[in-house]
Amino acid sequence: MTAGARWACALAVALGCARGQADPGGGTAQAIADDLPAWCATKGRFAAVDGAAAIDAPTFRAVAPTTTGDAAELDFTYRGPTAKVVALASGQRRRQLGLKLRAEDGCNLVYVMWRLEPTRELVVSVKRNPGKHDHRGCGAGGYTDVAAVPAPALAAGDHRVLAAGIVDDTLTVTIDGVEQWRGPLPAGARALRGAAGVRSDNVAWTARLRAPLAAGAAARCRAADGD
Repeated sequence: MTAGARWACALAVALGCARGQADPGGGTAQAIADDLPAWCATKGRFAAVDGAAAIDAPTFRAVAPTTTGDAAELDFTYRGPTAKVVALASGQRRRQLGLKLRAEDGCNLVYVMWRLEPTRELVVSVKRNPGKHDHRGCGAGGYTDVAAVPAPALAAGDHRVLAAGIVDDTLTVTIDGVEQWRGPLPAGARALRGAAGVRSDNVAWTARLRAPLAAGAAARCRAADGD
């Protein structure tokens, strides 16, 4: 097994890697946070600190356009709430951070979010708005909630690893290598073809994103993103 395959197998239990299998994503596994220019920040800004992204924006969205989007690992340190609090497009006030999978744009993607407030839970949802590609088109519409399970507490300074991966129609989510949820995604998620990324709302944190690279993928960055 190649180093890339070993990394991809460790990345997410959901990839169903068996000993001796090749990289299940068909690409090369790489810690893309080591090349932060590969991040496309569509909302908010980050600063590069020791090879990681330091995020203080109350609204932050980013993708790594050259990744496959079927699996990703978010290695992060939580630093507390942001000084400024911004409501979502729906009007709700949340404090959360998490992963994007199969993110075609801000209107069509899978979310795996670690919510801290108002309820501490791990939430899986699919946002699907066929034919719409930016915030003006979809806003906060098109969500299907798939799962919500209790999540561990986070205190300032905590370092954790959130990972998720999709095989066929099944998503598996782990925290620090321990499975938190496994279950089917709705049929609409099957049609999504996009990259891995990150999202946070009202959270200050430092993050590294690791995901398998897509063979021949070209970097592209859209300026607008939805909630």
